[in-house]
Order: sequence, then C-alpha cells, then structure tokens
Amino acid sequence: MISMAAYKSVYQVDEVRSKLESLPEDGSEPLRKTYARMIAAGGERLAIKPAAAPDRDLLRAEMPNFAAPLEDICRSVALAADSSDTIEVVPMLLLGEPGIGKTHFARRAADLLGTRSALVPMNAMTAGWILSGASSQWKGARPGRVFETLVQGEYANPVLVVDEIDKAAAHAQYDPMGALYSLLEHDTARHFTDEFAEVAIDCSAVIWIATANDASGIPEPILNRLNVYDIAAPDEHGRRAIARRLYRELRCGHDWGRVFPEELDASALDALAESSPRAMRRLLAGAFGAAKIDGRSELRADDFAPLQGRRQVRIGFVQ
Repeated sequence: MISMAAYKSVYQVDEVRSKLESLPEDGSEPLRKTYARMIAAGGERLAIKPAAAPDRDLLRAEMPNFAAPLEDICRSVALAADSSDTIEVVPMLLLGEPGIGKTHFARRAADLLGTRSALVPMNAMTAGWILSGASSQWKGARPGRVFETLVQGEYANPVLVVDEIDKAAAHAQYDPMGALYSLLEHDTARHFTDEFAEVAIDCSAVIWIATANDASGIPEPILNRLNVYDIAAPDEHGRRAIARRLYRELRCGHDWGRVFPEELDASALDALAESSPRAMRRLLAGAFGAAKIDGRSELRADDFAPLQGRRQVRIGFVQ
C-alpha cells in the first residue's frame, strides 16, 4: 500500500538546548547524553498514513474476529487519506481470553497504518515511571517507554501496544497506569512531560491499543478514555482462515518453504484449525521440521498431533 508522510514536530530543540546548557557541571551524565541525543536527532518525526483506505474484505478474512476494531481503523484512514490531516484513532481496548490474537492485531494495525509498533508489557511493570520516566535525581533513572519510542524512533504516530493492561501491579506510591490519564487524552497528550528529561513531548499522534483478558481491574477513568471491544475467539471458519494465512506466511518467509505446496493439505488444515491462533504458529514450525526430517515436502495431520498433546513443563532445581 502506498503511504503519504509529512513531518511533525514532537519537541522543541531550543528547549532541549536550554536544558542542556543549564545543567550544572556535576549534573546527571545520563541526562546530559539524553539531551545531546535529542539535539542531534532533531525534533521532527514522520507522521505517516496510507494514501487510500485498505481492503476491508481482505482484512476481515485475515482477522475474522476483529471486524469491529478493524472497521474503526478503516474509517479513520478513510477520513485522513485525502486530506492533510494525520490519522486520529480513538484509543482502543481489545478485551478477550488469552491466545485469540489481540497482540497480533495490534502489530498488524501498525503495518496497516504504515508506521511502527512498540510493546509496553504491563504485566512486567512495578512502577509508573516505566511509561513516564523517573527523575534524573534517582540512581539508575532513565526516560520512559513513550519518550524513547518518539525520540529514538522515526515516527510521530507509532502504535503503542499497552499489553495486558489488566495485569498492571498497582503500588501505593507509583501507579503504573498514572501516565495514561493524560496520554490517552488528545489535548493533554500534546504536552506530555517525561519525568527524566523534563521536556514537553507531543504524543497526540500516538495510536494507542491496549489488550486485556479482564476489564474488572482497570480503573473506570481509563476505560472511559478507550473504545472497548469484546473480542470473541474465532469460530471454526475463522480458525481455518487464520491457519491458512499463517501457513502461507511461514512458507513464504523462509527459503526452505519453497519446497512445500502453496496451500495446506485439507486434512492437515482440519487438524491445525483445532488449535488457538496463538498455538498455530508454534505447531506449524514444528510440523514443517517434522516433514523435513521425514523427507516429505508437505504437511500431514499427524504432524500436529504430538505437538498439540505436549504440555508445558517448568524446569527448575530441586533443593
């Protein structure tokens, strides 16, 4: 898909230069390096968008259980495609059970919009500064993930995937979701200040996609800032479509794939489609390997059976 791009200022270099010049001689060396990096990179980033609305039928076939959020993204693209405006997508929450493709959808949305994605795994967070940075006065402090994505990246409108937002570990002093209150609002996001760099960053073009298994632990003010989509597990028809797509992606993405047929055998497809979308890629990789060991150039249904029955075993040391 052909994309259009324009430059957007995400921070003011003069402000950064002033901050650098005002640092005392014994000031934070990491902060000094951060300011120098910002000045060298310049404050403008690409705001990119598709030149035309995507093929909705093709996207629905690829991700059949994500029709509603796909439709909203397509509408946003259609509005911005023939104008000078950047794409504005209302922050969204994809709500559903594990393994149904929520994170894949978020990454695919970045491909669709012509930009890049960055993952923020909230299940690993113990303090709010992971998103918004920590004061340079603290030992080991550094900028937050939002700052780094915009300063180090080339785009003003990346897709930031707030993964498993319901797993954020609330802390008495630091709220992992605290920064989202301003970041998810278009007006306040224009002047987001990372606590490490203390320089205003324009995050208003960032596209936010959060994922969760359960919304009950997400604060209501956060939910009110998001379009919430209940994503069901794909039905049999949908799983078969996903299995076909993953087979083609793996086959075409590797040199060894050229010896395999363009389409998956019907019985093998039936066997693979019994699994969740998350498991399919792993099962396919193992099945391709099994076929090569046997000297075959096609997959069979029994290539998946040993892998589907395998249980995950935690390996450790017995004391």
